[in-house]
Amino acid sequence: MQAERAIINAALDEFAEAGPQGLAIEKVAAKAGVGKATIYRRWPGKEELLLDAISAMRTELPEPKGESVREDLAALLDAMGRESADPRWARQFALLLGDGAAYPRLLERYLDTVVEPRREIVRNVLRRGVATGELREETNIEAAVDLLTGAVIARPRSGKDRVDRGYARRIVDELLIGLASR
Repeated sequence: MQAERAIINAALDEFAEAGPQGLAIEKVAAKAGVGKATIYRRWPGKEELLLDAISAMRTELPEPKGESVREDLAALLDAMGRESADPRWARQFALLLGDGAAYPRLLERYLDTVVEPRREIVRNVLRRGVATGELREETNIEAAVDLLTGAVIARPRSGKDRVDRGYARRIVDELLIGLASR
């Protein structure tokens, strides 16, 4: 299990540095301190290795407390913003924006294991807000999810400084002005 974790971490590092096209099993093996045969016993090729590596990057978001839509959204977006500063996450974001067309299986795995579960957590908080009357009944949940998550994920790639702690709350506050129940 220790070798597998080292291989996954090395693959993610190589992926962050070179993208899927530049990832080489030889480099992963050297960085992980294992032989190529050790990798090939577990994965038939680099795409399968990357599929598992991307799945392994999935981290848990804070559990929404259910007391306030504002507080739950700010906590979720703050966690997403901190993650987005990791160069491995940046490469995954690049996969979503460009490299995905060349690697459809990687893109599908990324969407299924990383993106959609996170979006569903945000959707659930927004749905709860509609149900409790904190948000308008006609709230477009998908548009709100796009606005919230896009704001924190794209910011580090826009040349701005890292997402500061107050940024997520400011984004949530601005969006909630428009979605708030009247």
